[in-house]
Amino acid sequence: MVSYSRRNKRIRAIRAASVAARLSRHSPAILTGVAGLLLLISIVNPDMGKETRMATTDAMAPVLSVIGAPFRMVSDGFGEVTGLTRIRAENARLQAENTQLKEWYQTAMLLRAENQSLKDLLNVLPEPEQSYITTRVIGDSGSSYIRTLLVEAGSEDGVHEGQAVMGDQGMIGRVIEVGRKAARVLLLSDINSHVPVVIEGVNQRAILAGTNNNELVLLHLPPDTLVTKSARIVTSGTGGQFPAGLPIGEVTSVIDGTIKVKLFSEPDNSGYVQVVEKPIDQDVRQSLESLKQQKTGN
Repeated sequence: MVSYSRRNKRIRAIRAASVAARLSRHSPAILTGVAGLLLLISIVNPDMGKETRMATTDAMAPVLSVIGAPFRMVSDGFGEVTGLTRIRAENARLQAENTQLKEWYQTAMLLRAENQSLKDLLNVLPEPEQSYITTRVIGDSGSSYIRTLLVEAGSEDGVHEGQAVMGDQGMIGRVIEVGRKAARVLLLSDINSHVPVVIEGVNQRAILAGTNNNELVLLHLPPDTLVTKSARIVTSGTGGQFPAGLPIGEVTSVIDGTIKVKLFSEPDNSGYVQVVEKPIDQDVRQSLESLKQQKTGN
């Protein structure tokens, strides 16, 4: 009787091992099929599951922040040690630049006064001031097919879809999804990104398109447009989605009609970013300030 029970156990173990072996052989095909189905659903209906995805993002944002804290501490420690030598070299360079900047400052103040007098003479309306929401990057897509960042600021902090996102030296993307405590940013380098821009110097409008690479391309330019290397690219403000004049990058090459652009700010090196708040009309701003004062008085 004992031997019969052992034999049954051995037979069941052999069958389980056989089923596991079959699943392991077919698991790549199963996973590929599931991935293909999810990709097809996202193409047909990109907004499907958006609320669920952002709810999951809100729930995971604090976890990602806590998990990343030790790595940030280690990175900051190494940065302090290795940065001492760079600081000494930078100190000598900055002292030399400081003398030159003092001369430029005097020239800039003269030009500023002249510019203001000309604006007053022409009765030019002043542009609204820009305000920013500074937040930390807590995750990225980590994929070659989609370029996004996850930032630790959401609707509770005043973030909305469509706002421009700035790195340390220039624009790096725009907000595409917003939760209560986190938001997802589509980078300019993503192939789905298209931003209206202006080429400084020739004052020519164009569309800056992502390529999923570090270099972007300019589209919809007239064939006779003369674009030179190192020309600056800034937002045009067309459509009112982004403020005009936000720095983006510079032209790196012009070959056979293909104009490539390199961003001023590398998104991969961004620990903190700034979300550009859309300008508020002066009357609306005054109304909001009066409401705040009323609430404070109450």
